[in-house]
Order: sequence, then structure tokens, then C-alpha cells
Amino acid sequence: MKYFIIAGEKSGDLHGSNLIKGIKKADPEAEIFFWGGEMMEEAGGKLLLHYRQLAFMGFVGVVKNLGTIFRNMSLCKRQIREITPDVVILIDFPGFNLRIAQYAKSLGLKVFYYISPKLWAWKESRVKKVRRFTDRMFIIFPFEVEFYRKHNISVEYYGNPLVDEIENRKQFFGDRDEMKRSLGLDERPVITLLAGSRKDEVKRILPPMLKAAANFSAYQFVLAGVRNLPAELYTRVMGESKIKIIFDKTYELLWIAEAALVKSGTSTLEAALIGTPEVVCYSGDPISIAIARLIVDVKYISLVNLIMDRPVVKELLQEENNPEKISEELAKIIKGGSGRELMLSEYSELSKMLGPAGASDRIALEMVKLLKKSLAK
Repeated sequence: MKYFIIAGEKSGDLHGSNLIKGIKKADPEAEIFFWGGEMMEEAGGKLLLHYRQLAFMGFVGVVKNLGTIFRNMSLCKRQIREITPDVVILIDFPGFNLRIAQYAKSLGLKVFYYISPKLWAWKESRVKKVRRFTDRMFIIFPFEVEFYRKHNISVEYYGNPLVDEIENRKQFFGDRDEMKRSLGLDERPVITLLAGSRKDEVKRILPPMLKAAANFSAYQFVLAGVRNLPAELYTRVMGESKIKIIFDKTYELLWIAEAALVKSGTSTLEAALIGTPEVVCYSGDPISIAIARLIVDVKYISLVNLIMDRPVVKELLQEENNPEKISEELAKIIKGGSGRELMLSEYSELSKMLGPAGASDRIALEMVKLLKKSLAK
């Protein structure tokens, strides 16, 4: 069978890669075409467009790039029309993907949505589009079950694919001190910085992290860089900072870290599952944040707190995301800090809530079963 998968950002590329591996196990003859990144390509799919051409941050970023977005939309529709896949699988990225869902259904194609858009946070009206233009929603957070059933959409929770990825990677990590040496770090305890995978995120979120680092001279701070961003961006933002940057070793850097400063998003859950105490940091452009505050109805911005439905990790948003507050909260979660042991205990409960590894394979198998069943009719 032929599959067309769309992932619009780095986290989608990760989940998409594990899904592709699962599909290939369940359907060895699968032909998989995708929009995504290197991880999905390594998993065996055919890359049609890289997500770096899709990832625009905030309302302002979207408006500035409307021309590119419309051209990409037209290109995607043309490719779907030419490939005529048996199913279009959409990974999060709702502004783009819900429009593609509508188009795919107009062609009579099957549409699966993998990793729900955050409709429970804002724009519940989009639920109608999900119900109308998708054949099946595959969720990755247990609290989403109640939300979708409230809207008469059938969903089942098969587990969270991040558990798979982290379990797979942790078995190769080994001794922390040995890994530190292999990464060219010294014996001092590590604090890892995760500033995002988009240009605007790094420009806004990294500077206050760097300033806070000056208050922890006994530690070595390491920035987890990503290859999809130009090296000169980091050089420009970091200026004279002596903080080391290591590319594409995010999980390894979280594993060896005593604590981390983490941009809100998937990385907050990654840090928790690895067991690294964290402070969540986020700054966006003022216009986008002002609009979001008017329409977003959610208590927390981090996945850890959303899943647990309580403030497990400290969230520093916008004006609170400053060097003083970052330093204050970071001091609480390093060794000897007042909040460290409680956070680690809460992480254990979080892992139990998410369930065992194997979600990617279970979801892929269910997708293949549904497709074979529909084609047999």
C-alpha cells in the first residue's frame, strides 16, 4: 500500500520516523512518501519536502510567510493527486494539515490523523473538521480520550511514542561520566539548555538562559544544538559566551545533565521521561502571545503539567522568562535544591500514566489493519 505522511516540524519528524518503522513491520511492501526530515528518511520513507520549509513560529511568522505557505499547500495537493496514496497520514501541524485533510477527502482518500492538534487548548471548532475530514484520530496523551469522546469522535489510547524512542536510546547510553568524556566535557556537573528548533525560538529563548548561566559557576552549561538551524545563528545569538554547543545529541545531553532549561514543547516531556529535572522557558513575539492569551484556554504550556494536570515543573512564560527567575527556579532543582526530589517523584508517576513502550508499533499495526479492511470491501 502507498502512504503519504506530513510532519511539519522536528518533533513530528521523530514521531513520523517511528511510525514508518512500525508501518514497514506491519506492511513490508509499503511505499511511503513524506514531508518531514532526516529521521523519517533514515526510517525508509521518500522525502518530498523538508519541514524546515514549513516551520513558521507564531501568528506574525505565519502572516509574513503566507506566500510560501500557499505555494507549499499547492505543491502538497499536487503531489497527493499524482501519487494517489491509499492513505494520507497527518502528524499534528493543524493549520496546514487540516486543509490537506479536506482536500484528500475531496479526492476520496483515507485520512488518518496521528498526534492530535491541541484542539483541547484552543479552537474547539476545529473538532468539526476533524470529524468531517478524517477517518481516524490516533492520540498520544491519555487525557485526550475524554476530550474527543465528548465530541463524539472515537479514539483509543495506545501509548505515547516518545516512550519508545527514549527506551530505545537509553539502552545505549551507559555510564554518565564516560558519556561526558566522550562528548568532550569535563568533570563538572552539567546543565543542558534546549532552546528550540526554530530560528525565532532560539533568538528569543536562548539569551536569558545564557545570562542565567553566569550565576552557576560550579556547573558547565551545554547547549543542545540542532542541525536544521544554521551554525551562524547560534554564533550570532551566543556572542561572546563560552558555553559549549553540541549538535544533535539532545537525549545524551539530557541523560548526563543534573538539570535542564527547556523550551516548552515536546522537549519538556523528553526531559521528564529521561529523568532530568527542568525549568520550562518560553518567549514569543508580543503580538502572537497577546492573541494567544485571548483565545487559548489551557492551564499549562508544558506537556508534563498538562498530562499530570498540576504544576509538576515550573513554567516561565514571556516576561517571567528572565535571568533572575530562571536562576531562582534552577537553584531549586539542582542537587540539594528544595524541589528536586518531589519533581523526580512526579516523573515516576508520569511514566506510569503514559504506559509501556511499543506505542508506535501498536498504532502502525492498527493503521495497516484498518486500511486492509477498507480495501477488502
